[in-house]
Amino acid sequence: MVIFMKIYGYIRVSDTSQNENRQLDAMVSVGVPRKHIFVDKQSGKDFDRPAYQRLIKRLKSGDLLFIDSVDRIGRNYEEIQNQWRLLTKVRGVDITVLDMPLLDTRQHKDLIGTFVADLVLQVLSFMGQRELEHIRKRQADGIAAARIRGVHLGRPAIELPVNFDMLAKAWAQRELSTSEFLQQTGLTETTLYRRLREEQVIRN
Repeated sequence: MVIFMKIYGYIRVSDTSQNENRQLDAMVSVGVPRKHIFVDKQSGKDFDRPAYQRLIKRLKSGDLLFIDSVDRIGRNYEEIQNQWRLLTKVRGVDITVLDMPLLDTRQHKDLIGTFVADLVLQVLSFMGQRELEHIRKRQADGIAAARIRGVHLGRPAIELPVNFDMLAKAWAQRELSTSEFLQQTGLTETTLYRRLREEQVIRN
């Protein structure tokens, strides 16, 4: 029985604001069919990603998977090692990392070549996790510094209409219905009740 190899590509960008076109062009240039390219737009801290999970269910022994760089797989050192072994050793899938020719499991299958490839993978995985840790630390430092300066973080505070107090009083005395209150203030029901609690407005 003849088993035909299928070629796949995996792309990851950290969030929806980033563009995957560069990686997509690289996949197409090496012959990956567009229907076999899987794209995730989220952090590489773990492998709980919808496109990646769909991909590994499709991969069969003898298939070839292209990725742009090791950190596109992920940024967790141990999990990258585990996923690499699962795909290459257990599932029998070949992997080619486009920006690192040494990480091409179709080649270097002798003992020395395998040792070098494994060593390169460990170094790159370590660097990926270290970069993730540095990003998190910079974010935490930035948040802490902003709080010290009194900078408001998160969604901007919703500005209340100038007649809010008058409307709240009318609502409390049941002279104004909740739907009318919402319509005149433009607030959502959740925000309205939160602001009423903050202002300690109680309905009779």
